[in-house]
Amino acid sequence: MISELGIRQQTEKREETLSPYAVRSKFSRGRLRWEEPCPIRTCFQRDRDRIIHSKAFRRLKHKTQVFIAPLGDHYVTRLTHTLEVSQIARTISRALSLNEDLTEAIALGHDLGHTPFGHIGEEVLNELCPGGFRHNEQSLRVVDSLERNGRGLNLTWEVRDGILKHSKGQVKMLGAGWEDVSTLEGQVCKMADVVAYVNHDVDDAIRSGLLEESDLPDSATRILGYRHSQRVNTLVCDIVAYSWPLSRHANLAKRSIGMSPEVLQAIDSLRQFLFDKVYYASLATKDAETARKILRLLFSHFFAHEDELPQEFFYSDGRRERSIVDYIAGMTDQYALQLAEGISK
Repeated sequence: MISELGIRQQTEKREETLSPYAVRSKFSRGRLRWEEPCPIRTCFQRDRDRIIHSKAFRRLKHKTQVFIAPLGDHYVTRLTHTLEVSQIARTISRALSLNEDLTEAIALGHDLGHTPFGHIGEEVLNELCPGGFRHNEQSLRVVDSLERNGRGLNLTWEVRDGILKHSKGQVKMLGAGWEDVSTLEGQVCKMADVVAYVNHDVDDAIRSGLLEESDLPDSATRILGYRHSQRVNTLVCDIVAYSWPLSRHANLAKRSIGMSPEVLQAIDSLRQFLFDKVYYASLATKDAETARKILRLLFSHFFAHEDELPQEFFYSDGRRERSIVDYIAGMTDQYALQLAEGISK
């Protein structure tokens, strides 16, 4: 019998060789609801698999990252962004002898709550939703309450913590307002998220004609590199070098992942450049305004015709507005557009 082989226990035994600061799966704080452990997979491996097999994960392939409905096939989507974050985070965790399975699960689940039409969707739903809307909170809501027809994925505390606390807004990396994640693996994912989107969003902005390579701030590219691969490599290597061994730096006595001051300043500079020249600009386009109108139309329609909400979203927590927001937030760009066209006829 598989259960007699102790495969999961063997994996848990191997985790004893990880960094003393890594999370061991057998010491997880557990799930919202107790479950019989898997005979083969650790709890974090099981979480990763549940996320990959979820409907919300599949829908990420048709959700905007920055540019709405781009014509080319090589623009980043929310799914390809997620995979890049996972790859970068796993590389860092492996180098630091952290729990790679926990890191991967957090990375794969961190953006499940993102809306159609990227941050424009988040902006609109934040206006419409009682109590506001933040995609990281919605990601946790997806795994806790919305997947599996309201039963949720019942993930471990550590994965849920990393998903909830990954969001950064516009605060400087590691600066005031940079909320601490409870695990080093979650901190790695939070930094890997920035490493991924800063670099692929530069590529997409150049691909779209919004930027030229020469527009990038020289103070940042001189340190990070002039090509995508150079910049990612510089950032990953710097995070690993600065954070290993974990007791090397005074600031790591509290067990946190960091960057050297020079590289940290460079990535913050490049990130602020993107906010000023790309992200804010993308919010003011004709496509962005169309997206806003679509989302407001959908909300007003379902508010007036609540019987048309799918059963699994109907009064998911007793409030009509919340149920409508849950439904809209889960839509892909294409589905939202098609639905709005049908309503408008």
